[in-house]
Amino acid sequence: MALMVLAVGCLALAIAASLLFGGKPTSIADAFTGLVGGTDPYLAAVLDARIDRTLMGVLSGAALAVSGVIIQGITRNPLGDPGLLGITVGAGAAVVTVSAITGNGVAVGAGAVWVAFAGALTTVLVVFMVGARSASGSVVKLLLTGAVVSAVLTAYRQAIILTHPAVFDSFRHWVVGSLGGRDGSVALSVAPALGIGFILALMVSSSLNNLALGEEMATSLGTPVRLVRVGGIVAAALLAGAATAAVGPIAFVGLVVPHLARSVVGTDHRVQIPLALLLGATLMVAADTVGRVIARPEDIMVGIVTAWIGAPFLLVAVRRGWAAR
Repeated sequence: MALMVLAVGCLALAIAASLLFGGKPTSIADAFTGLVGGTDPYLAAVLDARIDRTLMGVLSGAALAVSGVIIQGITRNPLGDPGLLGITVGAGAAVVTVSAITGNGVAVGAGAVWVAFAGALTTVLVVFMVGARSASGSVVKLLLTGAVVSAVLTAYRQAIILTHPAVFDSFRHWVVGSLGGRDGSVALSVAPALGIGFILALMVSSSLNNLALGEEMATSLGTPVRLVRVGGIVAAALLAGAATAAVGPIAFVGLVVPHLARSVVGTDHRVQIPLALLLGATLMVAADTVGRVIARPEDIMVGIVTAWIGAPFLLVAVRRGWAAR
């Protein structure tokens, strides 16, 4: 409980920093005035934009982190992340396809969210249907299928963007991942998928503990292994697909945060998932704030900052053996 309270406190501090700091520093008094409806229209516009970014950071960070916990639990692979099932590649492939057909660049908004979300879910369904055809429905088969489908979609995506200059020019910004330019309509668009995904994640959390003991042991304990695997994959796809659709592909959050949560609370997924939710939201919001502060008056996209943070952390985790826990 103390850890959860500490995690909530860290998230609250990250949210406060996100509202106060950016291209232009804002005092606590000014921020409070703007939040309660001050008369300065510029300050109000700045705070509105920061509120939207912070909201998207909380939702997408929490979703990616919980998705990573589930995927690592289902596959029993400490290096598992949403990219294993082709979620991010599928979302990108759908976006560039629609952009090439319509002749427009990659848009950011509620419409683009649904396009990317549909692509992510379709890719996961293909991976699961093909990978689950093995007699044992093995996890290895599922992961290999995800790698093959991802490779094919990556080649397809590259072919599209190289032959459509307008698509390439805008896609290169979307593919890095950013919280900027997203308003409340984007959050509302992905909210139902995120809500269902979080509920499913909590429902399978107890069964993931049994699955960690091995499929045979889990079956002997009365765990419906296939049902748990399907439910977990659906939850991971909903969470990561919605987050990717909303803010673009964000690297390392779904890989680093599960390791951090596991190193703190152990292997109990019933505790890992809520803690990862809080830590993922904190990491995303903090990374976005750092990107805005160090590059004033411009900002560095959050996907770049999370890669800066995640790569060294992952290296330390591997060297210290955290990945094997």
